[in-house]
Amino acid sequence: MTRVLITRPLPDKVLAEAEKHFDIEVRDGNAPMKRSQLRAALVLHDGVLATLGDLFDAQAFSEFDRPRCRIIANFGVGYNHIDVAAARAAGIAVTNTPGAVTDATADIAMTLILMTARRAGEGERMLRAGKWEGWHPTQMLGLHVSGKTVGIIGMGRIGQAVARRCHHGFGMKVIYANRSVKASDVPARQVTLEDLALQADIVVTAVPGGADTRHLLGAAFFQAMKPGAVFVNVARGDVVDEAALITALAEGQIAGAGLDVYENEPEVPAPLRAMENVTLLPHLGTAALEVREAMGLLAVENLRVALAGEVPPNLVN
Repeated sequence: MTRVLITRPLPDKVLAEAEKHFDIEVRDGNAPMKRSQLRAALVLHDGVLATLGDLFDAQAFSEFDRPRCRIIANFGVGYNHIDVAAARAAGIAVTNTPGAVTDATADIAMTLILMTARRAGEGERMLRAGKWEGWHPTQMLGLHVSGKTVGIIGMGRIGQAVARRCHHGFGMKVIYANRSVKASDVPARQVTLEDLALQADIVVTAVPGGADTRHLLGAAFFQAMKPGAVFVNVARGDVVDEAALITALAEGQIAGAGLDVYENEPEVPAPLRAMENVTLLPHLGTAALEVREAMGLLAVENLRVALAGEVPPNLVN
């Protein structure tokens, strides 16, 4: 029977579906795979269901001409931990799970917008510490988001889902920076990255990770933002120059930040953890059971189709 390695424990529904089609091996820990485990995965299995942290870079494929493995089905939409060109050269297809994560990730973006703009994390910490002295008219005044301008960097599925929530839910004006014009079901205006920084009250980053977008946003971008603006990242951590963001926050160049991803996960710099005007989440973008089940089932379907000799539905080019 076809052998498939699943690199992390997944929901029971996903494992049950995988067992219908494959002889599966499931790693029992959540730590990223070591070099020796990456090599073994490629030579001992026909397919691998991998995820963030499993570093299938060029080195991982360099020892093989044609390994046994024929597909790496990524559990997640982001695949910058996989060298797709090197995998293709080794005869290995790479897939991801784009549709399943869209709404959940957009919801987390809205969570971060509201928590940061309205200082919710700061307020909860104050209350839990027993420091709340009661309501008064000027306590913890934040940014009222209704009617503001949101600037979305990356207008793919997730960016458009954020735009819908901002426009329909809060009456926000939507501007976006993207390599090409995107048709949108809400009024949205394409601008340059610089103009987005200058105009937006709230900035949301939703671009794919990878070499093309690494440190896309750095010191110049944050210096151009409004002093009262809020920055939110639900993309990949290395899209942002984290040191530049910390400087911008410390020097008051921007009002606050809401982050679900970090440049060197799971490490979160101490200065970020110490800042009251920063909302920090532990990469919760898709952390809902039904969403993780949908992601897993899509990854299993990608495996099933590819290992049957057909083109999988979510092949990464």
